[in-house]
Amino acid sequence: MKTAWCWEYQGYDPKTERLVESLCTLGNGRFATRGSAPESAADAVHYPATYLAGCYNRLTSAVAGRAVSNEDMVRLPDWTALRYRCLPDGAPPGDWLTPDHPSLRHCNVSLDLRAGTLTRRLLFHDAQGRRLGVTHTRIVHMGDPHLAAQHTVFHAYGWSGRIEVVSVLDGDVTNTGVERYHALAGRHLVEHRAGVEAEGTAWLSCTTSASRVRIGLAVRTRARPLTTVRTTCTADTATQGSVLPVRRGRPAVVVKTAALFSSLDRPVTDPVRRSIEYVGQAPDFPTLLASHRASWGRIWSEGEVRTSGEPGRILRLHAFHILQTLSPHTAELDAGVPARGLHGEAYRGHVFWDELFVLPYLALHFPDTARALLAYRHRRLPAAREAARRSGAKGAMFPWQSGGSGAEETQRLHLNPRSGRWLPDHSHLQRHVGSAIAWNVWQYGLATGDTGFMHGAGAELLLHIAHFWAGAAAWDIGLGRYRVRGVVGPDEYHDAYPDAVTPGIDDNAYTNVTAAWAVARALDLYAELPVSRRAELLAQLGLAAEDLGLWEDVSRRMYVPFHSGVISQFHGYGDLAELDWDAYRSRYQDIRRLDRILEAEGDTPNRYQASKQADTLMLGFLFRPAELAGLFRRLGYAFDDGLWARTVAYYLRRTCHGSTLSSLVHGWVLARQQGGDAWRYCREALLGDITDVQGGTTGEGIHLGAMAGTLDLVERGIVGLDPGPDGLRIDPVPLSEIPGSAFSVCYLGHRDIRIRFRPGRLGVRVPPSLLGPVPLVLPGGRTERVAPGQERWFRLPTD
Repeated sequence: MKTAWCWEYQGYDPKTERLVESLCTLGNGRFATRGSAPESAADAVHYPATYLAGCYNRLTSAVAGRAVSNEDMVRLPDWTALRYRCLPDGAPPGDWLTPDHPSLRHCNVSLDLRAGTLTRRLLFHDAQGRRLGVTHTRIVHMGDPHLAAQHTVFHAYGWSGRIEVVSVLDGDVTNTGVERYHALAGRHLVEHRAGVEAEGTAWLSCTTSASRVRIGLAVRTRARPLTTVRTTCTADTATQGSVLPVRRGRPAVVVKTAALFSSLDRPVTDPVRRSIEYVGQAPDFPTLLASHRASWGRIWSEGEVRTSGEPGRILRLHAFHILQTLSPHTAELDAGVPARGLHGEAYRGHVFWDELFVLPYLALHFPDTARALLAYRHRRLPAAREAARRSGAKGAMFPWQSGGSGAEETQRLHLNPRSGRWLPDHSHLQRHVGSAIAWNVWQYGLATGDTGFMHGAGAELLLHIAHFWAGAAAWDIGLGRYRVRGVVGPDEYHDAYPDAVTPGIDDNAYTNVTAAWAVARALDLYAELPVSRRAELLAQLGLAAEDLGLWEDVSRRMYVPFHSGVISQFHGYGDLAELDWDAYRSRYQDIRRLDRILEAEGDTPNRYQASKQADTLMLGFLFRPAELAGLFRRLGYAFDDGLWARTVAYYLRRTCHGSTLSSLVHGWVLARQQGGDAWRYCREALLGDITDVQGGTTGEGIHLGAMAGTLDLVERGIVGLDPGPDGLRIDPVPLSEIPGSAFSVCYLGHRDIRIRFRPGRLGVRVPPSLLGPVPLVLPGGRTERVAPGQERWFRLPTD
């Protein structure tokens, strides 16, 4: 059952429990706890886990006869664990109860998005007719990023007696949340110490084995009616047990309040001592709940994207998970955009290019958070420069997968579960991640007008990325063009040419066009800088001013391949064999992971015109049609609507959507074209995680980029919101399934600019401020201005 602000799961199904845990994760941008049942330990069904943003550790594993080093987001000790059993008067003790116990008669899991609370209701009914109702309410405090709490109520129906309750702070945890990683080392926490203070606060201290992050967790457990508490401690676990009287109309209540600190916090302190002091001063649960709800109220006022019906409910869920992973608290951290959120261990918690889909939303709603995420990249600029130097390149070569240090964390082997074979992984050749960072820097500058950042860290990022591309582009005398060879594009299925002995493909259109764009924008920004800043940056880069002539040439003469009247995904793509799509669909039904299917058959997608996800069509996601046409004209290529329409149609037939980002991009591009299939792909993007479209992956962590992309689809895609130097551009393309929307944005220092879109009408309200009017650029180039304290409505074309 789903309502406007409530996401509910009726009944208990072990097959979907991991999915429920991921989608019911609670977080505050600093740490998050999966929505697991507190009665259950980690096993094949349940996976209780807490993750701290930016907390990584490296372990070495033996895989396929090789030593493989992986850096993982660390699973922290479980603060939620609560075991209980009934002690009826005049009867032997009952079993320890869990959702898997045969006496379970009812289970309801309810996620309140407005309040940021998770409630689990269970009803057990034994053979003697005794019933026990249990209600857990959990929060991870949005106002205070160090606190979380769990409130449990026990109701006895038809009997009286006692409830034995055991509250556990469990540090005996390992990273085992992804089945295909089970052969890899997963014990990241060492040097455990556990204890209980005189006032009854349990505490646990541990350290990550290699990165040496110190973790301190303290849990205050309070029971009503008051009772004697028995405590036991091992090196890695603190257990507090009590027996509570219960009878009809007299429930028993247990409240666990947790405080989490680490050596990553600023100012640096003793994490365990600080957590003990902090939890001891924490308010009671009703007070915590009230302040938590108030904090969520503020977050929603700034971050909600409102529309009607099913899309509106799903968008609210997506926003909820974005804001739990990347809240205003994240602005205080050294953390990036984990592709699977703080919700699970898939992709090892690494940072990919998914921020490309996340930062446009954040820049318009939470610019301070967006700035901090770009600062994460800037702090890793030295590592990217070192990576370029080691590979013989110039500038900054950012890794495809990043974690704590900024080194390349992409695995060099991956497991095909279908064949059981470990295979070489060449996805580290996706150099286009640098262009994604450059695009985000530029978009942030357009949305905020933050010249301090753009002239400082932003300029360093942009110019070092441009320096990399200017060096990576090799001149081809025969073509009279610059080429980028030996890379992998967004379509990860093509990592080499058929039968080639070396990995990589040449002249990926997306990579080359975005590289040329990044170089051009770096030159634009350089031209705006004060003379002294230009000299400083040139010295950092080891360049003279005249060397930038090469940059200008690269930005205008990059090679883009074509075939059969369409843009080629890469040089030689049109020479590959056509796949018998109908045969594979009839044989396998779901062919999203076509790469695994073909490899298990002894074949490879490198031989076919078959793409995992949107690649060339990503250009339509990043750039408006007029902007894209201008890019191609700058490169000396003819570009018109017909070319783009043919290119879109060509790749639609040859893409299997093995990534959750693929449907999003296809839906976006088709919506902008007013294509008939637009809603099909948009809806797939909306449903991707909640229906677990990839069959088991959501339980390992949500797909943060796809979720954020659906919010961006409404704002930048359908409403056509595009912050620019001449004003806030708005160019809607109505979609009947999402007929209207409303949201507040930030632009050039203005906060809470209210945008309301209806077919044929647009409302803009600017709150009172000392800033000047907000300039608008409406369809057809029409310019308008809305003054602070004013609301204006505009008529729009309806065709």
